[in-house]
Amino acid sequence: MKKIIVVGNGMVGYKFCEKLLANPEKENYQIQVFGEEPSPAYDRVHLSEYFSEKGKDELLLAPRSWYEENGIELRTSSLISAIHTKEKEVITYKNEKFSYDYLVLATGSSAFVPPIKGSEKTGVFVYRTTEDLDAIKTYAERLQKKGKSTATVLGGGLLGLEAANAAKELGLKTSVVEFAPRLMPRQLDAGGSNTLIRKIESLGIKILTDKATSEISGEEEIETLRFSDGTKHETDMLIISAGIRPRDELAKSGGLQTGGRGGIYVNNKMQTSVKDVYAIGEAALYNNAIYGLVAPGYNMADVAVSQITGGDKTMAEHIDMSTQLKLIGTDVASFGDPFIENEEVSAITYENKQRGIYKRINVTRDGKKLLGGILVGDASDYQNLFQVYINAMKLPENPEDLILGSRGGESSNLGSVTDLPETAQICSCEAVSKGDICNPLESGECCSIDDVVAKTKASTGCGGCKPMVTDLFNETMKSLGKEVKEVICEHFDFNRQELYDLVKLNKIKDFDEALNLFGKGHGCEKCKPVLASIFASITMETANKQVTIQDSNDKFLANIQRNGTYSIVPRVPGGEITPDKLITLGAVAKKFDLYTKITGGQRIDMFGAELHQLPEIWKELIDAGFESGHAYGKSLRTVKSCVGSTWCRYGMHESVSFAIQIEERYRGLRSPHKLKGGVSGCIRECAEARGKDFGIIAVESGWNLYVCGNGGATPKHAILLAEGLDDETCIKYLDRFLMYYIRTAAPLMRTAPWLEKLDGGIEHLKKVVIEDSLGIAEELEKEMHGLVNNYECEWKQAIEDPEMMKRFKHFVNSDEGDDNISFVSLRDQKMPKAWS
Repeated sequence: MKKIIVVGNGMVGYKFCEKLLANPEKENYQIQVFGEEPSPAYDRVHLSEYFSEKGKDELLLAPRSWYEENGIELRTSSLISAIHTKEKEVITYKNEKFSYDYLVLATGSSAFVPPIKGSEKTGVFVYRTTEDLDAIKTYAERLQKKGKSTATVLGGGLLGLEAANAAKELGLKTSVVEFAPRLMPRQLDAGGSNTLIRKIESLGIKILTDKATSEISGEEEIETLRFSDGTKHETDMLIISAGIRPRDELAKSGGLQTGGRGGIYVNNKMQTSVKDVYAIGEAALYNNAIYGLVAPGYNMADVAVSQITGGDKTMAEHIDMSTQLKLIGTDVASFGDPFIENEEVSAITYENKQRGIYKRINVTRDGKKLLGGILVGDASDYQNLFQVYINAMKLPENPEDLILGSRGGESSNLGSVTDLPETAQICSCEAVSKGDICNPLESGECCSIDDVVAKTKASTGCGGCKPMVTDLFNETMKSLGKEVKEVICEHFDFNRQELYDLVKLNKIKDFDEALNLFGKGHGCEKCKPVLASIFASITMETANKQVTIQDSNDKFLANIQRNGTYSIVPRVPGGEITPDKLITLGAVAKKFDLYTKITGGQRIDMFGAELHQLPEIWKELIDAGFESGHAYGKSLRTVKSCVGSTWCRYGMHESVSFAIQIEERYRGLRSPHKLKGGVSGCIRECAEARGKDFGIIAVESGWNLYVCGNGGATPKHAILLAEGLDDETCIKYLDRFLMYYIRTAAPLMRTAPWLEKLDGGIEHLKKVVIEDSLGIAEELEKEMHGLVNNYECEWKQAIEDPEMMKRFKHFVNSDEGDDNISFVSLRDQKMPKAWS
């Protein structure tokens, strides 16, 4: 039996072991792994989640028992200090000797610390391991106890921006300093960088580009960064994330060939300059380059296994560096050559500053071939674009449709994922093709998406391919005539309707209880808001009860705007407001210097409030008789009305009173998506009721009730549900309709697409609501009655509870505002400075 020693137990070292275990020749080899860190290999790609929701064990790629069960000897906290290639042995720091037949160097990289004077000062950290993150967290807590609250990240690349988000989540006022004139200079052009900067600064993180740090000053602890242009920046902590340096010192001392700027030289077989010694991952210098992404490292591991076991796999000459990321809640992706510019290339760009979206594709001058591109703010097209690029697929007649089609909801004519060739690469990290996913499903070897992932490892690397893997699984199963169950996310094997029923029947009180009983893992940004909505839809609990599972708007009871400020939207039922209340709104807006606008929902929105101002503003509004308008929630927004028969000579019924009655009945009602209503006093339809989720129009015989309409990008006219209703019957039918929708709709599904997907459509809905065909009408009414009776104004609740008030601060130990926020004048009001 041949012995393989793997030096390095990072992601690529682990992948080597996994690939060898999957090889038919595995029985002929014994594996011994040495790792410097105390824990087994963990997921560095999602390292930042260690701060938010994952412990060390959750980040592990496999527990220690996995190594034991597969006959792998794992030695952690075991530094290899020397290798003797002639004797074929390695020496540990304890002077222990171990022999090998094959040696695999997967030593990875270390954080590069630029040679800046003062980098040794207390308060300076790198961002590379869980131990680094523990140290950062401990120091942040120490700073906050001393009344200090600022942190700076040196480096505006991927890991630097993740570090900045981590510092912000620790309650620190955070800045990013980047040497280059733009963020993520290896992935983004100037337009993409500017869009990303606007997005990040809107969240309260300050960005400084084109800054060369010359000195880190302070007595013993860091106090100031000094730049070569003579400016300076004060900070209490510095996190350095300025790139990586290959760990090649062991190879150098062992006589292996290394590159002038670092890295262990390898050929396309991952062989080093010494026989039977291989190098993979970030330590390997291939084609005179170091590759810091997961996909090339995993490919190197696969090639090394093949070569050692007698196979013939080799590395491709060109390494694709395409990547899709989510940085601080913002989609970022690049593929192919994102920067190529010459006479043979046309760059097509699309920018939407209001929505924070930037897209660029590079195509040949004849419009026949896609060469690369950049996506910021919306990367939903990434997988399709990547497939077009990697498979050299034919472009649409107008190549701009590839990125502009989504602007109006039009198709870009790329077809379905099922139209891709069998060889199309779906998962770059694990080199999984379409055929690798579809064939086991078609043969019956795999029956679920978990089976597919377990067999192929698709989506287990960076996770960027997960949407396409899911789509491919769904489409393949449908083509086989098998039912596809659409679940909430990987943590809950249920759809929203099933989860709603489970929570209700089992009287589940909170997210943790639901997760323990019906889920797995720690939850995610998909399932947490869904469960928050379900709890509210069952018990009418407010967003104040389980703050940690709310999305960002519900967490702060306000919509965050593009520059990091918030909007204030009090409820104005039916659009009716007294002069005194109008004066109050004007006085509050003037006092806090807020931008004001009358909206299409017949209320007054106020913009530009900082987080710490929200409670003070809302206290004044609530004292004046206002309450939350829930403009931030997936809930009832407004019930618009015309003036009706009270004033209008055409009015047939008193629409304002009825609109007020309905809005006050359903205020605060949480649902799968936002709800809007309208009441028109006659068929002239001044309240635009048929463009709403529910609309009520007066006729001679009473009220006609319309449902499942909406405005927006894909407007739908509401459909007649019942006609000639009195007030009581109209509200009864509304109760039934809304509760049925809340019970059965998927997350984030408006009433119009819900009705389109409902078996039997409007005729089925009529039978349920009017004829009680399912025998649940009384139950639906009772549930709605309970919700109506349990209503509480979320803002009134918040300002009366000191504990709830603590979350309305920019920084955990300070009541100060965010000095990154600035405005310019606009028509005697103000607007965010970023627009100018």
